[in-house]
Amino acid sequence: MSDAIRTLEPSALWNRFADLNAVPRPSKKEERIRAWTVQHCADQGMDVESDEIGNVLVRKAATAGMEDRPTVILQSHLDMVCQKNNDTVFDFDTEGIRMLIDPNNSDWVKADGTTLGADNGIGAAAMLAVLESTDIAHPALECLFTIDEETGMTGALELRKNWLKGTVLLNLDTEDDREIGIGCAGGVDLSFTASYDQATPRASNGVRLVVNGGSGGHSGMDIHKGIANANKLLVRVIRELSRGGAVEIGALDGGGLRNAIPREANAELAVDRTAEQCTSSLADLVKSIEAEYDFTDPNLNIVFEAMETPSAVMPCDQADRLLQALDVCPNGLDRMTPEIEGLVQTSNNLARIEVGGGNVTVLCLTRSSVDSEKDDFARRIAAGFEMAGLETLTDGSYPGWAPNAKSDTVDMLADLYEKRFGEKPLILACHAGLECGILGNRYPGLDMASIGPNIRGAHSPDERVQISSVQKFWGWFLEALGEIPANK
Repeated sequence: MSDAIRTLEPSALWNRFADLNAVPRPSKKEERIRAWTVQHCADQGMDVESDEIGNVLVRKAATAGMEDRPTVILQSHLDMVCQKNNDTVFDFDTEGIRMLIDPNNSDWVKADGTTLGADNGIGAAAMLAVLESTDIAHPALECLFTIDEETGMTGALELRKNWLKGTVLLNLDTEDDREIGIGCAGGVDLSFTASYDQATPRASNGVRLVVNGGSGGHSGMDIHKGIANANKLLVRVIRELSRGGAVEIGALDGGGLRNAIPREANAELAVDRTAEQCTSSLADLVKSIEAEYDFTDPNLNIVFEAMETPSAVMPCDQADRLLQALDVCPNGLDRMTPEIEGLVQTSNNLARIEVGGGNVTVLCLTRSSVDSEKDDFARRIAAGFEMAGLETLTDGSYPGWAPNAKSDTVDMLADLYEKRFGEKPLILACHAGLECGILGNRYPGLDMASIGPNIRGAHSPDERVQISSVQKFWGWFLEALGEIPANK
């Protein structure tokens, strides 16, 4: 399927993107893509090395006439979010991404039932294309390919000290070609766990509750859009079902990665009614929920199916406390940024619920551009689960990126954009987690900005990248490399 992608322009970028997508690259399993990147660059005589955590750094000397410019760090991450539709047979650990030009809109590239990896494969491909070029003007470059951005920012957090010499950093992980990113939110992973002694169900009927067809999306960039969270809806329906009779939980399985809004969730229940009776008694509720999300999630589906009665269930008192904690757990937007219209300041994604076999696991990702507010929000979320008897693990905290109001790099990018496209760019911060905040902490004084092409549906199987936008981004990016201001 990738043959058609390789014919697109700019061919140097698209060919490297196809190469990257041919190698499995899930977060925390980047060994193969790291090895490919190092070997590919070494084969072409480039100056390439890795640090202790697994980041890859490739250095390239300035082109003629650009030696007086500051060294520029180009940065993207190698890993990708791995999500697929339930009916898609695909193994992210062993298969390359099956890319295709969207048959419904030939200006977009997508994948066949999975995430595409344009986040951040397009940025990494752009860096490789520049490294391989012989006719692109640029200062001395340090191309930094980080690992594990999507599930912990591990590469940035553990980056080798005193490794980078550049003073300007261009992050290529923004997903709108009209934007220049100048700030981002920080985040923290919350994990809640418990165990229970399995009980024999008292109810005799087995029912599977399925919530699917949600739109999903990026738990930072899309969190304010009111998209359905399948985990929250699953809990809502179970609690309502329990008002009409006995309901015992055999298993819950909802969501996946912390940085993806859950699209699907299901429950295996022991109940005192048939699946048909459950469907009938909750028909009005299901209809109301589907109406609530008609605009954001038009394909949302909530159904009851008959199944064998679960052989073991969670004790009712523990199950009730867990459902209450899940029900009151904040999800979505918590606070907007007062100073910047339209920018989310603080949010939470109830990303994963797993119950069964005597164990409970709940995963959240809490974000905020204000570190003190992030910590307080995380504490409040934890309080609800701790009252229900779960233990809290806080991990993977990373800082936000505070905007620099006096950035020469941002000014240069904005001027070039206006001259090329006849309009001013959007200069803004985002609610996603970019590595710039961490890199700026480790290397104080970096002048940073983030740019990229139009990517939509990131972190979901609907992910796609716009072909014409990649062309737009590429021209702007290359001109910017040639316009980096000389050292003062």
